[in-house]
Amino acid sequence: MAETGRFRVLVVEDSAELAEERVRELRRQGYVASRVESGAKALSAHTQADLVLLDLDLPDIDGLEVCRLIREVDDKPIVSLTARDNELDRVLALQAGADDCVVVSCGLREIMARIEAVLRRVYPRPEREPVLSVGPLRIDGATREIRLHGEPVDVTAKEFELLHMLAANSESVVSRKELMARVWGSRWGDSSRTIDTHVRSLRAKLGSHGWIITVRGVGYRMGRG
Repeated sequence: MAETGRFRVLVVEDSAELAEERVRELRRQGYVASRVESGAKALSAHTQADLVLLDLDLPDIDGLEVCRLIREVDDKPIVSLTARDNELDRVLALQAGADDCVVVSCGLREIMARIEAVLRRVYPRPEREPVLSVGPLRIDGATREIRLHGEPVDVTAKEFELLHMLAANSESVVSRKELMARVWGSRWGDSSRTIDTHVRSLRAKLGSHGWIITVRGVGYRMGRG
C-alpha cells in the first residue's frame, strides 16, 4: 500500500486511450493508479500493486494465462475485464483466479464499484485500531501506515497485515498456518512461497532481517531490528 494509505491499482490494458481513462478515474476516486500495456509487463509489475485491473484481451499473452500466472505466486485481488458479454468468458476468468469479471460495456462507474467491493471484501478495515510501536517502528492500524524512525515505509496491503499481526503478537511466535488463516483467510497448503515472499520483501523494506525472526519449523516472531 502506498505511504498515504491508499490502495495501489495496476491497470493492464494495451489501448492507451482506455488505459488513460481508467487510470484518470481511479486517481479521481483516490487510488494510486499505474498502467502497463502487456501481459509480460503485468507479470513483473503486479508485485507493487494491491489490486490488478486486468483486460483479458492483450497483445502478447492471453489474459487468462496472465491471471493464472499471477495467482500462482500471489493472492492479491484481480478484477478482469472482458469485451464479450457471455457466461463462458466470465466463468473462465473466475476459474483462472480472478475475483470478479466485468463486461467493459458496463461502463466505468460499475468497474469502479466492482473494484471497491472486491477491496472491501479482501481488505476489511477494522473500526478502530491503536498504533503499535516496536522501538522506532510505528504501525498505525487506522491509517494503515508504517513509519520507521519517522519515515514512511511503502508496503503492500498484505505486507501491512502480516507485519501488523506479528507486532500485535510481539511476545509470541505466530505459526505459518495461523498467518495464512488470519492474513490470507486461507488454509491453502502451499503457503511457503507466499509467506516467504512477503517476509523477504518486508525485511528489505525495513532494512534489516532483525525485524522479522524466523523460528524454524514453526513460524515467525517480531524482532527489534
